[in-house]
Amino acid sequence: MTIAAAGVSTAGMGGAAAAQASSNHSAVNYQMVAESSDINQGTSPQILAITENQPMANLQEQLTKAIESNAQRIKAENDERIAAAAEAAKHISEKPGGVVLPTVGTLTSPFGMRWGVLHPGIDLANSIGTPIYSVMDGTVIDAGPASGFGQWIRVQHDDGSISVYGHIETIDVTVGQRVVAGQKIAGMGNRGFSTGPHLHFEIHPGGQAAVDPVAWFQEHGIFISS
Repeated sequence: MTIAAAGVSTAGMGGAAAAQASSNHSAVNYQMVAESSDINQGTSPQILAITENQPMANLQEQLTKAIESNAQRIKAENDERIAAAAEAAKHISEKPGGVVLPTVGTLTSPFGMRWGVLHPGIDLANSIGTPIYSVMDGTVIDAGPASGFGQWIRVQHDDGSISVYGHIETIDVTVGQRVVAGQKIAGMGNRGFSTGPHLHFEIHPGGQAAVDPVAWFQEHGIFISS
């Protein structure tokens, strides 16, 4: 509430108050009126509207709707990322030697020692379901459960090299099936010993020990950055 300032005067007939006193009383009574400037300007007390604090109705229903809305938002974002990855994959062209990237994602763990043991591949992270492709022409030699990976696919290529695709969620090929470079063989997952959705990819040239995929891809004109 705004309170208008008041003027007080005890002098003259034109004052804003009149004083009364008597010899038998020591108290002085004052009559207060608004100053002429306030009257001229039409100043008046202001009344502030205050919203009454009322308890929320149907709280459980509102919470349920909020949870459902958030779940739908997360699903929509994941669907957008998967669609973007699939669209990007359309532009993965074959390099000299018929080599393509195995997926679209962020390099989160390189080849090398990790936690005291060799991490024989690279991890490429993206949403569950992101398409995974055979990096070269070849034949599927494993497709199913695998210790540590949850599920994996292994492809033996025409030059004798073997590629490994681990932690996958879905499998689109069968053992003995012929695949070509860039063919979708799986969907990214989070199975096995995993801290988040990603593809663990290994390459074994000539079917021998694994080498750093980043360097191997670079030899084929494909560059992977973190």
